[in-house]
Amino acid sequence: MSGDAVGAAQAGRAWRVVPEGEARPSLGSMNSSVPVPKTGLWLRRFLAFVGPGYMVSVGYMDPGNWATDIAGGSKFGYSLLCVILLSNLMAIVLQALAARLGIVTGRDLAQACRDHYSKPVNIMLWLACELAIIACDLAEVIGTAIALNLLFGIPLIWGAIITAVDVFLVLMLMQRGFRSLEAFVIALLVVIFSCFIIQIVLAAPAVRDVLGGFLPQTAVVTNPEALYIAIGIIGATVMPHNLYLHSSIVQTRAYERTDEGKRAAIRWAVTDSTIALMLALFVNAAILIMAASVFHQNGHTDVAEIEEAYQLLSPMLGVGIASTLFAVALLASGVNSTVTATLAGQIVMEGFLHLRIPDWARRLITRGIAIVPVVAVTAIYGDRGTNELLVLSQVVLSMQLPFAIIPLVRFVSDRRKMGVFATPPWLTLLSWAIATVILVLDIKLLVDTFTGVGG
Repeated sequence: MSGDAVGAAQAGRAWRVVPEGEARPSLGSMNSSVPVPKTGLWLRRFLAFVGPGYMVSVGYMDPGNWATDIAGGSKFGYSLLCVILLSNLMAIVLQALAARLGIVTGRDLAQACRDHYSKPVNIMLWLACELAIIACDLAEVIGTAIALNLLFGIPLIWGAIITAVDVFLVLMLMQRGFRSLEAFVIALLVVIFSCFIIQIVLAAPAVRDVLGGFLPQTAVVTNPEALYIAIGIIGATVMPHNLYLHSSIVQTRAYERTDEGKRAAIRWAVTDSTIALMLALFVNAAILIMAASVFHQNGHTDVAEIEEAYQLLSPMLGVGIASTLFAVALLASGVNSTVTATLAGQIVMEGFLHLRIPDWARRLITRGIAIVPVVAVTAIYGDRGTNELLVLSQVVLSMQLPFAIIPLVRFVSDRRKMGVFATPPWLTLLSWAIATVILVLDIKLLVDTFTGVGG
């Protein structure tokens, strides 16, 4: 597909409600736009599917993760590594289910919900997902603004306003085609990954302590403050809008829409997302390990702000470039997250409402909603207020998870919808167990918060 065709598909000029009976593929003309070789080496066929998993992985290492991981590492050492590992395993399973739904049914999760549920239920699910996207966008605005402040001295308020410019970056990438979008995302992921490899080498954490942190810790559940951060980590890792996103973008591959073609597509797509999410696990764990080894081990157990971590890193490690690498990775993370948030917003709105809005308008509306509270909180409470807002946004994300997970698990286990591709009993039980764990943790957090016990 040409860039002009993609650009035309993305640049609708007016609001339009798609008629109820009009069948429309997810992401419009981008659907089936990436060629897939039918023969040849398995590596060549796998590489054709590489991309969506990395776009999804962006949401698992966005600026929201930084705040929760730094706070958890500095206060509780390595003990919350088990939460990061658990969250990542949950993410791998859930993203595999999202890919399966999109590939088998040809519907993304939002479209599947619209087909299955009544209008009132769909409106509720749409509002919950929009709230999650706004919370995610809030984290991106704060993270990018903080990075601009650390690297270039730009005040947070102006940094937040500057983030609106990313609208044009995303539109430019979309006009070049989906592969260009994926290449941009992967390039920034390489920057983030490289920065943290250097950081971990500089921090030189004790391997024994790190491995011990991956073992389950009872204090995570019994300590309300640890639980608050733990649920924030889950919310920042298992992001609800990523399930909508993945179920759509896997359909950009031009695989054969036959049982055999779908089976192969599921295998390659799940492999792609699993490898990409292991990269996300490394980045999230690296942030917490760095905070634990540099701050917690040296008595700085109250480092919860990104700016404070930036200021302490170089002096405590004795290497001037350490703080700069930290800020560069943060900026790359914030910019990268805007791509997936844009696509997720488009998929959710079109899928639930059949409403098409020009991308620039959609992005400006979402980004504007996120910018306003950041500017207001910064003006009233200063820098500390934005960091507390950042952690809170991740807890809000976690609260929205059941509204995405429950429909997803229900659909992929339904043989009437999935046919022979319905999840086997063991995977269905595992999926419902994941949904139950998240729901129980959310309820406990709400009880602790309203009774004054929680963080």
